[in-house]
Amino acid sequence: MAASDLESKAKEAFVDDDFELATELYSQAIDAGPATADLYADRAQAPVKNVEATVAATIEDKEDFTNMENTPPVIEPPSKPKYRHDYYNSATEVVLTIFAKGVPADSVVIDFGEQMLSVSIEVPGEEPYHFQPRLFSKIIPEKCKYQVLSTKVEIRLAKAEQVTWTTLDYSGRPKTVPQKISTPAETAPRPSYPSSKAKKDWDKLEAEVKKEEKEEKLDGDAALNKFFRDIYKDADEDMRRAMMKSFVESNGTVLSTNWKDVGAKKVEGSPPDGMELKKWEY
Repeated sequence: MAASDLESKAKEAFVDDDFELATELYSQAIDAGPATADLYADRAQAPVKNVEATVAATIEDKEDFTNMENTPPVIEPPSKPKYRHDYYNSATEVVLTIFAKGVPADSVVIDFGEQMLSVSIEVPGEEPYHFQPRLFSKIIPEKCKYQVLSTKVEIRLAKAEQVTWTTLDYSGRPKTVPQKISTPAETAPRPSYPSSKAKKDWDKLEAEVKKEEKEEKLDGDAALNKFFRDIYKDADEDMRRAMMKSFVESNGTVLSTNWKDVGAKKVEGSPPDGMELKKWEY
């Protein structure tokens, strides 16, 4: 191939940024002769351009990488549940309420496990709702029940242990053992055996409590109720019958303990001075 043709192809390669090919073609053109100063100058420029292009590409790649590192990750916010729920404790159960309004009963499926709850609400044409927590504590599945109401779904979880649930989900359970809920049936027995601890005089303590109750000053309805209970407690059968009859028939305005006086007649109301007795209509 003639030197002029090689030179033309070398220039094309140079324009296309193929500097390695351009350098090789310029060398072939010089070898084919006659060599000129322009050929040597152009061949010298090709490797320089090649290095510049390589450096520029490296810098660009580094900038892209740096920008990637500095770009904060996009955190998707947690999706809001379709229905809000809430719960509260009692001594023997946890009552969970899911505020699903107007849900057909046949669209609700609820299953109970030893420490699991599965709630599925699938209404045709709507996004399904699934709630499957591992519960704070164990339950008694056969005693659990639920009810689908017009404004909510009420679920009653029977506790296997009488402890206070500080959260519904086991993942939020504290490491410390929750406090046990005391019930009326669980009264502490009086110690009847020797103990290294200081002994408590339970009879004295009980007497002090009764004394405080007796001396307690009450106002209004509380005082009236206490007065009524105190009389009723110490009364015989006829006195109790007289008290109940007179109090009920007089709408709470008369209290008699004389059965002979009130037993054979209706007790009429007797309001305090300045008050008027009115009959309520239901």
